[in-house]
Amino acid sequence: MKVMVIVKASAGSEAGVMPTQEELAAMGAYNERLVEAGIMLAGEGLHPSRRGVRVRFDGARRSVIDGPFAETKELIAGFWLWQVRSIDEAVEWLQRAPFNPDGTEAVEVEIRPIFEDDDFGEAFTPELRAQEQRLRERIERND
Repeated sequence: MKVMVIVKASAGSEAGVMPTQEELAAMGAYNERLVEAGIMLAGEGLHPSRRGVRVRFDGARRSVIDGPFAETKELIAGFWLWQVRSIDEAVEWLQRAPFNPDGTEAVEVEIRPIFEDDDFGEAFTPELRAQEQRLRERIERND
């Protein structure tokens, strides 16, 4: 099962506070363990929302909203994509993450399963499955 591990933004991440060398080293070591275990597929940190935009779709109308965005607790500061056997395994790995070792600012992280082909049932016809497979292969070739 694939999961997205979503690191929620904090006041510090939204203010653009960068991690220290020690924090970067600890996270690098953690990511290395994830890769060695065959768990980590991807992972990145995100710039504060002031550098982002949102596009709102309302019928045929599109509107662009420039950041920053309110409600820090609803924003994302980073993410991982993991391949795990279960949500429980993802939780076990996440509990080892080196977040907030000094207790200065709480960090909240969400784990969400990614849809798999079979989750779509009969609506995901053989033709649509073949198209999806072709797209995945093209994406892999672009690496």
